[in-house]
Amino acid sequence: MSTSQYPTLLSPARIGALELKNRMIVTAMGVNFAESDGSAGERLIAYHEEQARGGVGLVITGATGVALPVGRVQRWQVGISEDRFLPGLEKLVNAVHRHGAKAAVQLHHGGLVAGDSARDGHPLWAPAMPTPVKDADFLSYFLPEELAKMSAGMSSPPQIKVLEQADIALVVQQFAEGARRAKQAGFDGIEIHGGHGYILSSFISPKTNTRTDAYGGSVENRARLLLEVIHAVRAEVGAEFALWVKLDSREVGKQGGITLEDAKRTAQLVEQAGADAITVSAYHETAYGKLHSESNIPQIPGANLPATAALRQVVKIPLIASGRIELDVGEAELQKGTFDFLGLGRKLLADPELPNKLAAGDIAAIRPCVYCITCASAIYTGDSTRCAVNAEIGVEHLRIARPRSSAPLHIAIVGGGPAGMEAARLLARDQHKVTLLERGPRLGGTLQFASLAYQPNQRFLNWLRREVSQADVDLRLNTEATPELLRSLGADAVIVATGAKRDLPEIPGNEQHHVFSGDDMRKLILGESSARLKSRTSGLTRMATRIGAATGLSANLDLVRKLTHAWMPLGKHIVIIGGELVGVELAEFLLERGRVVTVVDEAPRFGAGLPIVRRMRLLAELREHGAVLQPSATNIRIEADAVTFEDAAGNAQRVKSQQVIVAKGASGDSSVAQLLRNNGFAVHEAGDCTGVGYIEGAIRNAQSVVDAINGGQSPAEAATSSDGTSGAQATG
Repeated sequence: MSTSQYPTLLSPARIGALELKNRMIVTAMGVNFAESDGSAGERLIAYHEEQARGGVGLVITGATGVALPVGRVQRWQVGISEDRFLPGLEKLVNAVHRHGAKAAVQLHHGGLVAGDSARDGHPLWAPAMPTPVKDADFLSYFLPEELAKMSAGMSSPPQIKVLEQADIALVVQQFAEGARRAKQAGFDGIEIHGGHGYILSSFISPKTNTRTDAYGGSVENRARLLLEVIHAVRAEVGAEFALWVKLDSREVGKQGGITLEDAKRTAQLVEQAGADAITVSAYHETAYGKLHSESNIPQIPGANLPATAALRQVVKIPLIASGRIELDVGEAELQKGTFDFLGLGRKLLADPELPNKLAAGDIAAIRPCVYCITCASAIYTGDSTRCAVNAEIGVEHLRIARPRSSAPLHIAIVGGGPAGMEAARLLARDQHKVTLLERGPRLGGTLQFASLAYQPNQRFLNWLRREVSQADVDLRLNTEATPELLRSLGADAVIVATGAKRDLPEIPGNEQHHVFSGDDMRKLILGESSARLKSRTSGLTRMATRIGAATGLSANLDLVRKLTHAWMPLGKHIVIIGGELVGVELAEFLLERGRVVTVVDEAPRFGAGLPIVRRMRLLAELREHGAVLQPSATNIRIEADAVTFEDAAGNAQRVKSQQVIVAKGASGDSSVAQLLRNNGFAVHEAGDCTGVGYIEGAIRNAQSVVDAINGGQSPAEAATSSDGTSGAQATG
């Protein structure tokens, strides 16, 4: 693709009097990067500056509290409720302006869902007392340790404050004062957050607003608070200052919530009140886990586009669209006039340089988002946002202060999985001489299998392979990294990234020929052979190998996916033992290919290793599509044609199985690293050989090791240091 295919995305446009150099906007994301007192410090400033440096037209800060500490929804949320926040905000604006981008602030009050405010003893501000939701399952998806983190400091249920007239007047005043401070700090525009269940949205929604006064009942009455806020903000900033509103186009799965018809009327009222634009979003019933990826951070591509098109029919002011819109779709919809600006969130976390690369016509260089929702999931347990494919998110301030202290070195990397490829491209970028040794015929490691089980991973695999091929890397496939070879290379240091050890755990019956480990499945599906598989499969491996050879796997994973959809060397009934990331993603993969799947594990909760938001969706969809999930199982035994166990209630179960896949037992494997150390090499370790961390762990480990090498640290020093880029939690 060339830039001529994105002329509208790259063209200038206006929001009111504010002119932007292109139509790509950093949509507001709460990232937990502010200081503990709510001020904008080096971390938040460097994060936004990197986005501006990457070429966007406008950076919108994440939820910025107008009433902090009341209404706070994140532990490190940025504030604008007092003048003391101005110095940090001014620095943030200046950092964004340095790179030709404009800066806007999102004014926010958490209202009914301000859990972090409640943790400090503040009541939740609401239009009315909320009604309980039946059959809520949200908390059932959290692992015990995550529940403990989420509830830390919450000694009692939060109190609800139903707003009286004086409280409503205070809210309006707080938004107006926040607007005054925003203009004083130098921001170019203001987005009023009128969605996502926060205070203004809770008044708009007929589900949460059951008032009978002037602020309840009709759409016009329920929108009254929002309209009063718009008028008060406009009075503070003047007619020429860019001002817009984020609105929910609907509330997914919330019976009696905001409908599209409600949103259309609210949008008209917002336009009449003097707003210059509308950001089109959506929200959901938060009590149900799967819905957390159905609205504002949708897993379904373009989920909010139909609602955006509907709003386009009733208002003339610009619309900002968001919600997993691919660039080619965005360009096409911009040309059709469906919306006027493309809000980018997850894509810019994965690659803040996306706009510059788009403008340069280097589309293939854009690091793709894999939509694992690691970024938002971190917020659920009070952590800072992370990105599975970009280890630099949230540590940009450290990168600025981390000059390289070592001269260019020759680094040999052993293992061509994600950690090895990431380390190779980073080291080559930093002018080191790099030799990458992979004993197999292609790069990818277990990411090849993960790309089949979860399709978005394929784009990231292809990107890593391209980056290595484009870099100055001496790549040697089908090469065993022996001490003799490494000595002949004369490398200054070695990075071992050989992956995890995946042994079969001790389960009665696991020696039978119809029992496969996770590694067996990977080799079987990818067409790789092994002595163990040959002894167990009676011709299945030969057939799988022919598929791998026939499809040219290294270049055409899509074709492999299509072929394995129709044919796989497995029976109809499959039992997977292991309910962590690999087990449940494998269950999804097999269900899509017509298998009857049961997942069994001793663990009380499934999905460890998956980010929370993706976990909630995947486990719900497995059940919807007929998979049987059996957590808290005991006395698991494998028989010739079945798996037996006792379920969580203590009942004996016998599940028919033609194949059993044991998707557990993986652990770090330092054997190669230790062998090389024993032979006198300076050895760093990265990726799953240090402990299973999946994609995020591999990418963050690689970054950490490269930082250590650039900083002149020895492997021993690197292993004991921590700079915020290592120690990643397991994600998919």
